[in-house]
Formats: sequence, C-alpha cells, structure tokens
Amino acid sequence: MRLLYHLPLSAFSRKVRLVLSERRLPFELKLEKPWDRRPEYLEMNPAGTVPTLVEENGLVIPDSNVICEYLEEAYPDGALLGRTLAERVEVRRLIAWFDGRFHQEVTRNLVGEKFIKRLAGRGQPDVAAIRAGYANLKTHLAYLGWLGETRKWLAGNTLSLADFAAAGQVSTLDFTGEIDWSTCPAAKEWYARMKSRPCFRSVLADRVAGVDAPAHYSDLDF
Repeated sequence: MRLLYHLPLSAFSRKVRLVLSERRLPFELKLEKPWDRRPEYLEMNPAGTVPTLVEENGLVIPDSNVICEYLEEAYPDGALLGRTLAERVEVRRLIAWFDGRFHQEVTRNLVGEKFIKRLAGRGQPDVAAIRAGYANLKTHLAYLGWLGETRKWLAGNTLSLADFAAAGQVSTLDFTGEIDWSTCPAAKEWYARMKSRPCFRSVLADRVAGVDAPAHYSDLDF
C-alpha cells in the first residue's frame, strides 16, 4: 500500500489526497507533524514539509507539485493537467496562483497564524497577518468566483489539477471556519460541485483536536 505522510491542516496535503482519490489510487494516511523534524522523516524529505508520498515500490516523492506531476506521468489514465499545450499552461498558471499567492496571502495568514502556530507551540498569532489574510481572502474569493462563472471548471472545460489546488486551500479555510460563504455565491457554487465529488469524502470526514469545523463543512448542500 502506498503511504501519504500528511497533516490535516495542510492545504497541500489535502490537494494530494483529493488527487489520489480522484484517480482511485488507494493509499494509507500517516500523520506527520512537520515541526517535530523527525530524523526518519527528514531522511525521506530533507525539506521537512508535507505531503510526502511513498510508493509501493519504495519510491519517495516529496512536495505536492512534484507528487501531482509524478502521478500524471506514472498513471496517465484520467490526466488532470490538460491535453493541449495551451491548456497545460493555464492549469499550471492557476496551480502556481493557488499554491503560491493564495496560500501566502490567505491560508498562511489565517490557518497558519490561528491554528498551526498553536499546534506547533510557536507563540501567539500575528494580529496584523490575520487582518491581512481576511482582506486578501475577499479578493481571492472574488477571482475564484469569476473563474467559476466564466468557465465550466477553473482552467477551462475540464476538471484539472487547478481545481484541486484551489480545493486544497479552500477546504482548509472552510474546515477552520474562515469563509463567510454568503459573500461569495459564485465561489460557493464551484466549491459545492467540488466537495460533492466522491474524492472529497475522506477530507470531509476530517477531525482535528482543538478545531471545531462549522456545521456546513461536511454538508454537501451547505
């Protein structure tokens, strides 16, 4: 059985979990707390980040983007990166947007400051960062909603890794109760379609000690 070292509050871990499940590739979850810096884990992934995938043959693949690209090459059926060069450019652009800018400006400022810091014992949250996170969230949800309104899926006509990159970030924020969905109906409609997919079942069943997910989190109809 392949293993996925993950953290429930890691948006990147969630992205890979969703992609593996969408591809119907069985895997076992192994909880990894990056702040513990376990020597055994650092041997597999010197960066100490999550997720890390270990294949049944022992191949170790670190980093969510590396994992997703690996899955595209190793299991080409049901490709999620796009068919044409133009499609792949747009999918990769949006992956970079959600994994990079969205995470840095929103998820890291909200989930990182309010929850990860506490779990890791790294002191008090930065109030200025949290304030910036909420301000940035409005802009990003508006862009997400625009993509959802003008396209069938975020990168175009087909479901892609861009949707899963966004879902990893959004589901983490939703799990921690950071999103007021009444302010962004278009983004909510896209997310409702995503979390209704079978691949979301295990993610919607997540529970984390000290984090109370809102009642709508696991409700497919919000």
